[in-house]
Amino acid sequence: MGYPVDMNNPWYHGSPEVIDVLHEGSTITQWKELAKAFAKKPKLLSYNKIFGRIFHTGIRKGFLYVVDEPLIMDVDIYQHPNTTMDKGVEFLTKKPLKLRRV
Repeated sequence: MGYPVDMNNPWYHGSPEVIDVLHEGSTITQWKELAKAFAKKPKLLSYNKIFGRIFHTGIRKGFLYVVDEPLIMDVDIYQHPNTTMDKGVEFLTKKPLKLRRV
């Protein structure tokens, strides 16, 4: 099972830091609520289904960002090879990407 990626949909990143560029090797997702949860830097995170409820232990204040440039699969980003999440949920960046705080 997995999530069908639509390259026309927004890509999100969550961080407790104020940033405007995402470094190569960072994680992004099209699941907005997941990015919000990761912004809180949880030690544990789980969900019962894609776009379902997310459970996490994060307590830090965090910021939600959207990637502010077009992306090409396998050129700019790729499926996280070691994720414990469903296919299509978590991706890694291959280069620095411009961000915009939401």
